[in-house]
Amino acid sequence: MARMKSMKTIETEIARAKEMVLKTKARHEAAIANLEAVMASKDELIARDLLDAFKKSGKSYDAVMRFLKEGLR
Repeated sequence: MARMKSMKTIETEIARAKEMVLKTKARHEAAIANLEAVMASKDELIARDLLDAFKKSGKSYDAVMRFLKEGLR
């Protein structure tokens, strides 16, 4: 027959499990924050590249917007 655990042992295991969940949640949230920051950096770089390309193109704002909305025809 399996040995029964005491209430104190079970409560200790519960406390450890809760602590592990909290630590894991903190790491998860930190990883999400890092991912969002890196993605924002990528978006900023793309926006800068698009603006530079627009400035160098010599095209008007309306022409560029028409191209982007309608595509190449």
